Amino acid sequence: YTADEERTIKAAWLSTNKATCPRCDHTMRERPITGGSFGLGYQRRREWLMCPSCKRSVLFDAQRGTRT
Repeated sequence: YTADEERTIKAAWLSTNKATCPRCDHTMRERPITGGSFGLGYQRRREWLMCPSCKRSVLFDAQRGTRT
């Protein structure tokens, strides 16, 4: 995807928890991401979305929280 397409997907996902592939107009699916940042002072919440039709995907930070 282009940078503009990625921004559009991210904005749609964060506002409605749904996103459509800008290339083929199919609903994107969320993919699980495992692992973590053990021992670090922050935690990332990443989203990985994949189009089931054209198999393109996008990965982005949804939010970042801090531990106290």
